[in-house]
Amino acid sequence: MPDRAVLFVDGNNWYHALKDGGVRDQARLNHAAIAAKLCGPRDWIATRYYIGRVSQTGDTTLYAEQRRFMAKLEATDSRIKVYYGRIEQRPYVNEAARELRRYLADLTTSIDKTVYRELSELAKKHDQGYYMVEKAVDVMLAVDLVVMAERNEFDTAYILSADGDYTHAVQVARAKGKKVFAASVNHGAQLAAAVDCHIPLKPAWFNDCYSEELSEPAGTKKSGLHPKRAATRTQPEIIMKRR
Repeated sequence: MPDRAVLFVDGNNWYHALKDGGVRDQARLNHAAIAAKLCGPRDWIATRYYIGRVSQTGDTTLYAEQRRFMAKLEATDSRIKVYYGRIEQRPYVNEAARELRRYLADLTTSIDKTVYRELSELAKKHDQGYYMVEKAVDVMLAVDLVVMAERNEFDTAYILSADGDYTHAVQVARAKGKKVFAASVNHGAQLAAAVDCHIPLKPAWFNDCYSEELSEPAGTKKSGLHPKRAATRTQPEIIMKRR
C-alpha cells in the first residue's frame, strides 16, 4: 500500500521562519519541489496552505499582492490548495506616546517652543493605532489534521510550522495510527516533542527547490513593485499577532 503524504503549511509561521532563518528569495520557492523533497518515497497527494485572507477594503495593494501570490502557488501543482482564515483589525494604545504627552504637560523647565510643539504633535499622532491579527488559521489546520486522520485520508502528515499550538492535534492524529512530522527552519520544542520526528531545515536545504521563472507576475508593473517583493509581502509584516 502506498504511504499517502499530506503537507499542512501554516503560511504565516512558515513565511516568517524562512525570513528569519535567512532563506533567500522566497518568491521563487517551488512548493511542489519542497513537497517532493520532504516526502521522498512517499506518495505526495496534497499540500494544504493556510493563511489569513487580506481584506479588499482600504488600501487594496496588499490584497492584490496576496491574490497574485496565492494564484501562482496553486498554479504550481494541482495538489496545492490554499485555505483562508481571516485578518482582523484591532486597536492599540501607545503607552510611550501617552507618557510623553503627560511629561510635556507637566514640564516645568522651559524648552524651545518649536521643539515642544513638534514633540506634542508626534505624541498625539502616535497615541493610538491599529494592528492586524490573523484568526482561525491555526484552528482550521488543527481541525483538518484530526478530521482527515479520522477519515483515513492520509498515512503521513508533514506540518510546516514550529507552532506548539498544534501539539494536541498531532497527538490525536498519531493515536489514529498516523505518522506526523514537523518541518521548519525554526525549532519549536513543544511541537518537536509531540511529532514522530522534527525535520530541521537549513537555508542550503532549499537550494534545489527554486523555480527558474523570473518573469514579472501579471499586474506587477502597474503596482510598481518588483516581482520578488510582490510575492513575498503576502503573509507579512501586516500580521503582527495571532491573538
